[in-house]
Amino acid sequence: MTHITNITIDDANLPAPTPEIEQERRVAMFDLLEDNSFVLPKRDERPIPNGPYHLGLSIRDKRLVFDVNTETDEKAAEFHLSLGPFRQVVKDYFQICESYFDAVKKLPPAQIETIDMARRGIHMEGSRVLQERLEGKAEIDIDTARRLFTLICVLHFGG
Repeated sequence: MTHITNITIDDANLPAPTPEIEQERRVAMFDLLEDNSFVLPKRDERPIPNGPYHLGLSIRDKRLVFDVNTETDEKAAEFHLSLGPFRQVVKDYFQICESYFDAVKKLPPAQIETIDMARRGIHMEGSRVLQERLEGKAEIDIDTARRLFTLICVLHFGG
């Protein structure tokens, strides 16, 4: 199966993330590179360069950009996704993350677990939206979608 071996995030024009967001980013990138599934389907009878792939994520003109190249730097694909479908779920995710980070400092484990379950549910919803938006452009499994959604949140945080 094809996969991603390198990922870059263009966050040069974004405000610095909080320490918690930066930690989420590091973990998501590590986990993504350790295990992922990323397949470019055939489109318009054009040959698709074989992976593994290097993925660049950025926000340009208020659109999420996936820039996909081969390991030999051959352009494999580039697609732009509207941020609109992600806005509410990203907003909800950041709000629940704030609640979670606050809860860890002062609430009992049972309440922390309840907030964490809600956080994971919102995160899964974002992952599902990502899979839907990538339909016909790239095929990813749910774990890859989850990790990519975390990285999208990091980009969206400043965008």
